[in-house]
Amino acid sequence: PASLLVGLGASAAVLMFVFKDTIMGLIASIQLSANNLVKPGDWIEMPSRKIDGIVTEISLNTVKVQNSDRTINTIPTYALVNETFQNWQGMVESDGRLIKRSIQIDMKSIKFCTKDQIEKFSKIGYLKDYIDTKAKAANNNGLLVSDSSMTNFSLFRKYVEFYLKSKPTINQETALVVRHRQSTENGLPLEIYCYSKEKSLAQYEEVQSEIFEHILSVMPEFGLKVFQ
Repeated sequence: PASLLVGLGASAAVLMFVFKDTIMGLIASIQLSANNLVKPGDWIEMPSRKIDGIVTEISLNTVKVQNSDRTINTIPTYALVNETFQNWQGMVESDGRLIKRSIQIDMKSIKFCTKDQIEKFSKIGYLKDYIDTKAKAANNNGLLVSDSSMTNFSLFRKYVEFYLKSKPTINQETALVVRHRQSTENGLPLEIYCYSKEKSLAQYEEVQSEIFEHILSVMPEFGLKVFQ
């Protein structure tokens, strides 16, 4: 009996070594299917293996991915369980694709608006109601400067917000925020956070380009400068 058990143990070890990939692939396939981690047609990104493309086939042992440059990568099925990857399919099926980018503002260019500037900005359709509301709320309260005093940066921030709300390519049903983040040695970051209705790469990049080209072009009208 002892010899039989030793023989069986040795045989099992050899079989596990020979069929290791198959066994691991079977377990991985069950996990992928049970947890709905990935399926054919999903767009995945796996930087560790230089993969960025559409899953075309999932078998017991391998997964085939066609990258954006039309090359095809084949990886072990268990790699999708043991390694980190990003599945973009949720974004593809959602209402929009996130735009989250910043422009560094030169803080030395941020100033209070003069009366002439306020009159000029009041002629901008986006800002007229906002300026009127702030003007009505003006109250010194013994302070050197009123809390409701307008700066070129605050008006520019509102202008960008209203501009994004007017664009048909931006999803107005999702979060839309124009905010400044913690200042750094590279200036004050003005962050754009919104969702593009266009999700394909070319159209998505076109939407982003239009937004930031417009923002950079209109900044000098508010007396602001990009930090560079």
